[in-house]
Amino acid sequence: MLDIKKTYVTDENKRPIAVQIDIKTFKKIEQALEDYALAKLIEENDPAESLSLNESKEYYDKN
Repeated sequence: MLDIKKTYVTDENKRPIAVQIDIKTFKKIEQALEDYALAKLIEENDPAESLSLNESKEYYDKN
């Protein structure tokens, strides 16, 4: 698990309204979310819609 050092931002009544994290931690979280979303997209891909290697080459040569 990622150890997240955070700083709470509070309002005048000391109620937490936001959290600050350092950029390095934010980038790690952002990358994890992007990787997760990509994995889900790949899982949802229908193998029947895949092109063969030759079909792929022909497709990219045309475009």
